Amino acid sequence: MSDEIFIRMGDGERVRMSAAEIKEEIAAGTEDAARKAKIPPLTQEEQEHLFAIMVDPSRVVSVLPGEEVIVTDDAATMSFYTCQDGGGVGVPLSRMQAILVYERACGADTTSMGHSDCSFKPVKPIINFEMNDYYTTSLMTTAPFFYCAQPNMGLYFRPDGPCPNPADLMPAGKIEEAREAQEQAAEYLKKDLVFVGKKMASVGCEGLNFDTSGSAGDADFMATLQAVKELKKQLPHMPVIVGSANEFILGMHGAVTFNGQRLAGMYPHKQVKVVEEAGGDIYGLAVNTNTSESTAWNLARTLTFVKETVKVARIPVHVNVGMGVGGVPMMESPPPDSVTRVSKALVQIGKIDGL
Repeated sequence: MSDEIFIRMGDGERVRMSAAEIKEEIAAGTEDAARKAKIPPLTQEEQEHLFAIMVDPSRVVSVLPGEEVIVTDDAATMSFYTCQDGGGVGVPLSRMQAILVYERACGADTTSMGHSDCSFKPVKPIINFEMNDYYTTSLMTTAPFFYCAQPNMGLYFRPDGPCPNPADLMPAGKIEEAREAQEQAAEYLKKDLVFVGKKMASVGCEGLNFDTSGSAGDADFMATLQAVKELKKQLPHMPVIVGSANEFILGMHGAVTFNGQRLAGMYPHKQVKVVEEAGGDIYGLAVNTNTSESTAWNLARTLTFVKETVKVARIPVHVNVGMGVGGVPMMESPPPDSVTRVSKALVQIGKIDGL
């Protein structure tokens, strides 16, 4: 084997490393995750397996026949018609056309629709339009068709929303006021998630995807779990995906709980358990990519979280492998050499249920 191996950094830069350096990166990445989440690191055999995937000379790699997993998405069809700044290619397609192209031309396992803002708060005032578009499109689709958006509790804070902004209160030492503002915003968020979910269900929605849950911290994640629990009581047969925003829940509030469990600081192997308790059907695990580290380091770290999560999960685990998560470089259009290595490693080593 040549001692000059091309590998990506977390920002997508293509660099050369020796075989010994790549092995060191893998060992360091798994150790970082194991130490922080207090979980076992990858075994030596698993590290060797990952090393073999990383140094495969092929530009694109794949799993063996029969190892394929299902793919879900968070409104990936937007990539067809949105601008390059948002990771899109700017093709003049309508939303319905993009969904049908994704399903029929790309052979998508599932597809989804979402508002262009990709958050639930802006959907509420235009819910009738979204219901009509979903219903019309669903008549044309065959694959499971989800409605997808982010909870995005940040939109409920001033100047965009009705609640005081914790980012203004906390630097001023007003910690209790900041917590109260988050609790107030969480209640608004929960109600909107339930409202939109029930409205979409009334036109035959085949599933909801609460993507990037917890992006505004633990109160955001709590509101999502509460909404899922309420929705599943009323709509037990409608599938719900809960995708996380990070490998650990940011403690912006620090004290909120779900079913008596403190959410702040939760790593994926514990996140999946509260998602199960809430009634979620699929857990979307997310691990943020460190742009200063190599893909070998980032992927080894991701696999360490994934392996423990899959081990304890009773529901399917679909790992987020988009721009800057799951070991994929932080790029608007991630390179296939990295994406395919990430996918293969997650399937063969992480034993995931889907991507």
